[in-house]
Formats: sequence, structure tokens, C-alpha cells
Amino acid sequence: MTRTVLITGTEDSTGKTAIALALGKRARAAGKSVGYMKPKGTRLQSNVGKTIDEDPMLAREVLGLDAEMHELEPIVYSPTFIEEAIRGREDPDELRETVRENFEALSADTDLMLIEGASSLATGGIVDLTDADIAALLDAEVVLVAPYTSAGDTDAILAAADRLGERLSGVVFNAVADASFDSLESDVVPFLEGRGIPVLGALPRTRELAGVTVAELAEELGAQVLTGVATDEFVERFLVGAMGGDAALRHFRRARNAALITGGDRSDIQTVALEASGVKCLVLTGGLRPSGAVIGTAEEKGVPVMVVRSDTLSTIDRAEDVVRRGRTRSPETVERMGELLSEHADVEAIVGGE
Repeated sequence: MTRTVLITGTEDSTGKTAIALALGKRARAAGKSVGYMKPKGTRLQSNVGKTIDEDPMLAREVLGLDAEMHELEPIVYSPTFIEEAIRGREDPDELRETVRENFEALSADTDLMLIEGASSLATGGIVDLTDADIAALLDAEVVLVAPYTSAGDTDAILAAADRLGERLSGVVFNAVADASFDSLESDVVPFLEGRGIPVLGALPRTRELAGVTVAELAEELGAQVLTGVATDEFVERFLVGAMGGDAALRHFRRARNAALITGGDRSDIQTVALEASGVKCLVLTGGLRPSGAVIGTAEEKGVPVMVVRSDTLSTIDRAEDVVRRGRTRSPETVERMGELLSEHADVEAIVGGE
């Protein structure tokens, strides 16, 4: 009999894809036949004239699946789809039947069927196909992936548990910083388990899954790198240069593994950023090249400087998307996630014993 597990999250970019595919690889290595489906495609890009989700594409590669994209992703949850649904031009009953039919075809002769959830637990509500609805439709147990930085994150887990009800088999915390482990293990885990919510694992934050290299960032942004220094440092977050010198320096010094995004004409901010050890590169917007003095200082300190043609706001949006995707969008990161799950989670409880 097929075991069906739906992987969802308390918010977007929690690592659902990497965890789902890593679990699939682990199950396959144990001799199980594995299927995959993402009923609602939400991480969309255009590809050969079609709008499709990147996650099923990676799943097909990593798990060696033969299914077509329209089977793996029966609903393209695009802005156009949402507008049509709100206007009453999408039939929820027909959509549910489409999901069910594709699921039955994909799950035939499998030991484990992995269902990847959408960007949030609310997604799909307009057509009665939230992740909770899909779990009920496909008779799936649910694993909830959640970040953890402080005890306040527990509220989101309790809210999710209310939505998912008895189908929730447990929680996997992902990307937990070293400083947060003590409170998670001593306070939050006992609290949740006292509420009947099992904690199936707590995965530490690792550099490989927390960001992208400067070189990868430059490639994804289509940036021109102006310096000749190494570009192998990791970037996990972004700073925006929009303040005065002293305030900026205090702000930048608190940063770790950050890229500064600012206008190419802001030499004052650029100079200050180069004094902060946590700033790993400068991304200059508007197609404006910095002064020779800034380039010289950056070369001396080994900080890459790149320039993009887009404006600052657009660059921030694009850069943040690159970092989010960088956590889960390659076979290498799926492999690393598999190692973390083996070391820090009860994999057998999630996908079944060997």
C-alpha cells in the first residue's frame, strides 16, 4: 500500500523542496519505489512558452521520474489562474478531480508518494485546495517544515497544526542557528509535544543551504564584476545603502555574510561598507560604475564589486529570490539536505522503516 506524505511549511522558502526530494532519495536508496507531485505550481517561470514550476523540474531530475510536467503539476497557480478563479471561471470540483486523477496515476505501484505543498498554508483557498484540503483529498499524512529563531515562532506552528488537524504527523525545524538550539530543545520541543505535536527533527543552519556564492549571485543578476578578487564567499542576506555614514557603518558592522545593494553613485556608502568585515560584496545599481578609489580599496580588501543595470528596488527583489532558490534548487543541495536529515531527523518516522 502506498504511503502518502505531504510536505508543507509555515511560510515560503522553508526548505520544503530540498527536504521532500532528500526524503525521496533516501527512500529509493532503501529499495522503495517513490513518486512525487506538486498539485499547485507556485514557483513559476516561463519555459519554452509555458509557465511551469521549477520544483517538479528538479524532482524529475533528482528522482529520475518519467512523468510529464502537467502530471506532476496539474494546477499552475499563476496570477491569471487566480483572477479566473475569483471570476468563477475555474470549477473547484473539476480541479479536485484533476488532482485526484493525476495522483492516482503517479502513485500507482509506488511505496511512497511525496506531495509538495504550496508557498503557504493559505494558498489554494479560493478553489478549496489548500494544503490541508489536498491532504484530506489524497489521504496524506503531513510533515510541517518550520524555521526557528525564537520561541515566538511557536505561534505559527500552533496555527498550522489547527489547520492540519489529525493529519499532522510532526514538525521538522530547518535552518536553526546554533544560538537558537538551546531554547528550541529545552522549551519549545517539550511544549509542542505536550500539545500532541511531535518534533521529528531540528536541522542546523549550514552555509551550503543558507545562501549563494558571490559568483553565483553575479551570474544570476547578469552583473559585471569590476574587481579581480575571489568570488567564492557566501551571501545570505542583503543590506540597502540609504543612510548617512556613521549610522551606515554601525548597521553594516552588525551584518554577517551580506551583500550591499546601493546606487553606483553612492561612493560614501560604498566606502563605509568596505570597512565592515561582514559585507562580502558590493552590488551597484543603475549601471553606474564606482570611482577608481572605491575599486582600489575593494581590491585591497578582497571585496568583489559588481554593477547591474536595474534599479535598486528591482535588484533587491531579484537578489532575494536568488538566495531563496539557491537553498534548494540543485541536486547538490538536495544531497546536503539528505545528510542533515540522516543526522538530525527521524527519517524512518517520516517515510517508513527500511
